[in-house]
Amino acid sequence: MLAQHEKEVSNVTRPDNNQINSFYVSNKKPLQSLYLLKLPVGAIQPKGWLMKYLELQRSGLTGHLGEISAWLAKKNNAWLSKDGSGDHGWEEVPYWLKGYANLGYILKDPKIIEESKIWLNAALNSQRKDGYFGPTILRNGKPDLWGNMIMLWCLQSYYEYSQDKRVLPFMEKYFRWQYNLPDSMLLEDYWENSRGGDNMLSVYWLYNRTTGKEWLLELAEKLHRNTANWRTPKSLPNWHNVNIAQCFREPATYYMQSGNDADLTATYNVFQLIRERYGNVPGGMFGADENARKGYVDPRQGVETCGMVEQMASNEILAGITGDPFWADHTEEVAFNTYPAAVMPDFKALRYITSPNMSISDSKNHHPGIDNTGPFLMMNPFSSRCCQHNHAQGWPYYSEHVFMATPDNGLAALLYCEATVKAKVGSGNEVSIESKGHYPFDEKTTFILSMNENESFPFYLRVPAWCNNAKIKINGEAINLAFDPSSYIKINRLWKNGDKIELELPMQLEVQYWTENKNSISVNRGPLTYSLKIKEQYVKADSKKSAIGDSKWQETADASKWPSYEILPASAWNYGLQYKGEDPSRFFRIEKENGQLTIFHSLKRMCQLC
Repeated sequence: MLAQHEKEVSNVTRPDNNQINSFYVSNKKPLQSLYLLKLPVGAIQPKGWLMKYLELQRSGLTGHLGEISAWLAKKNNAWLSKDGSGDHGWEEVPYWLKGYANLGYILKDPKIIEESKIWLNAALNSQRKDGYFGPTILRNGKPDLWGNMIMLWCLQSYYEYSQDKRVLPFMEKYFRWQYNLPDSMLLEDYWENSRGGDNMLSVYWLYNRTTGKEWLLELAEKLHRNTANWRTPKSLPNWHNVNIAQCFREPATYYMQSGNDADLTATYNVFQLIRERYGNVPGGMFGADENARKGYVDPRQGVETCGMVEQMASNEILAGITGDPFWADHTEEVAFNTYPAAVMPDFKALRYITSPNMSISDSKNHHPGIDNTGPFLMMNPFSSRCCQHNHAQGWPYYSEHVFMATPDNGLAALLYCEATVKAKVGSGNEVSIESKGHYPFDEKTTFILSMNENESFPFYLRVPAWCNNAKIKINGEAINLAFDPSSYIKINRLWKNGDKIELELPMQLEVQYWTENKNSISVNRGPLTYSLKIKEQYVKADSKKSAIGDSKWQETADASKWPSYEILPASAWNYGLQYKGEDPSRFFRIEKENGQLTIFHSLKRMCQLC
């Protein structure tokens, strides 16, 4: 006979979506049911390394960009104008705001929250009689909707945080204006045409929070047919890296309405296509240093910081739509192995382009090797315009998806790190679950439950694809069941205060082959990809003099307070592994010291390349 705890545990491929969560907003019929539901911003309180990243953002570029960026200067800013007039105002304000405001909500920072409300209130107060809002931007006589798409996401997070009653009627009035707009006037410009899927998500968001608004689904269909076609992988509408990372999910977004499996499959196909052609490299991204180009496919080709954070956001959204653990795995791959390299350790500068094999980060022009002309490898707080503002969403959005609600009134641990979630479950009681551990550097994570009353609900734990022997204990009792990689451990039981789950995800050393990339290899342990440690020489420079050509900054911006940096190698870096298919544990040694994890390679097994 199975022990009692084992009767409560099962291995499932997805959470159960045959029910409707009683406490958190899910898709309303006829939309397809979600598998995972995002909790309101602020429900999850990060700790450990993730909290440190958020604090660095607050004290670094994200928190102080309002003092630097010319695009965030309040004087004559069209986002602060009631009639949309002004000499600047496009994507930069909402790009920054959707990360900056959410950072404030998560950290409960009153200064950030109040500063955010200045911009949010201005957007809400800018709505014209016809429903349009924000800066008045006409391109060839047609209204530009791209900046408004981003601001809608800011308003959605603000509503989750504040329940401000102005938001829903504001969005409805704007969408009614879009609904009445002729197709010939809708989504005609390059950026908005590529990114119409973001607008669709906001329409679905409103539909799920209102009643009797079936016309919103007609609007979503209209947006879909006027958005660039991301459903035919062999002929993508464009090969811009951020568009691909952001827009490949548009077919899956529309799948929620169409119910057509071909739409869902199309998103997976585009993801695979770009990596087959340009992504045979570690770190989860692909080579498109502005645009993916034939012949430019090796590990020196990079991707924009914008592309990284948009890829993470897409993955987080797709996890909810599909329930597929793959999207959480890939979020971690990008978040752990690529995104941190794009910013300075103190988060006070970033670079436009980061590549897997970047042995030098200088201020030189590397065109045409890099598809841009200028100092695109320089760490510069005054540069980039798009990435300078859009980077802000990366870690706040990640934090909001560490735990997610499930349709069966349960919770799922999706992205592992130290954090505490408070949420309603089961019959409606609020529980608190705290995760402890040093993942991804360690294999063990502990979950401790706190509640005032005993409560029955399912709790799901993601098993990553790289883990072949996941193990759990409930209140110290080992569960003798096998759990498949790329699945969920479902624990459905009557929980009581102080219950503890211990999850172990054994991490094996693995050598990954990149056959299409000259049979090169990389070394992984769990979600982490390892690299040669190179000594670094930081060369400080004037941020104004070393900025990219389209950069602008406020007159009072102090370049001495916000310097730029070249990062040059201060030790030999051109090494390669001599590997002949042996067991990697034979020539790698893993050491942990003061919470840091290092993998050492036998020098006899390395050669310096000529």
